[in-house]
Amino acid sequence: MASAEHDDVRPQGPGPRRPEGAGPHTGSALTDLVAVMDRLRSPGGCPWDAEQSHASLLKYLIEEAYELVEAVETDDRAALREELGDVLLQVVFHARIAEEHPTDPFSLEQVAADLVDKLVYRHPHVFADATALSAADVDANWERLKAAEKGRASVVDGVPTGLPALALAAKLLSRARRGGVAVPDAPGGAVAAAAVGEAAGARVDEAAVGRLLLDVVALADRHGVDPEAALRAAALEYREKVREAERAQG
Repeated sequence: MASAEHDDVRPQGPGPRRPEGAGPHTGSALTDLVAVMDRLRSPGGCPWDAEQSHASLLKYLIEEAYELVEAVETDDRAALREELGDVLLQVVFHARIAEEHPTDPFSLEQVAADLVDKLVYRHPHVFADATALSAADVDANWERLKAAEKGRASVVDGVPTGLPALALAAKLLSRARRGGVAVPDAPGGAVAAAAVGEAAGARVDEAAVGRLLLDVVALADRHGVDPEAALRAAALEYREKVREAERAQG
């Protein structure tokens, strides 16, 4: 866990060791994890853990997710195993806090049960009689079922605006493209194409796009513009244009 209390207590040596007094082994490490979390959170447990809330833990969830990304990108298997555990801890921690809600409690078991139901429902090509011959078919089925399940009126409904601006823009553009929504004056026109050399037949790859993005950030810096805020505003404006286009298309 990324916290002042827990940063310096990672196990040393060849691997983690089960602490004394953690409780008996049940034969299931996941069950043991739930039991340890329960003890940490309960009276007589850990004061730091007892003080946490869903809101106070959010920064740790985000940090652990980024550390997991780094482990994947660096192909560090040991770090990958550790960071998966840290992300799992966040899920278990949030579920334990959720059990204490006075009017609407739920448990990790219920979270897992809901997830099982969701996976079965959204994979009818595996668990029912639907057909999916490619990953693109699976993706289309998933989005269609998700939209019906949540009663969404727009392809951009449900995209979390709390995403970093670049991820937000990419998600909105992807949703509109997959939904077949034709947006007037959509991004990705001649200016961007010329900037990466697309019009001249140059290869548009990760490196070329990365250089273009870095150039845009440099341009913003020279003119005192916050690129994160600027892109977020543009992305949210684009989201409204998608909805307008959907209404116009009926």
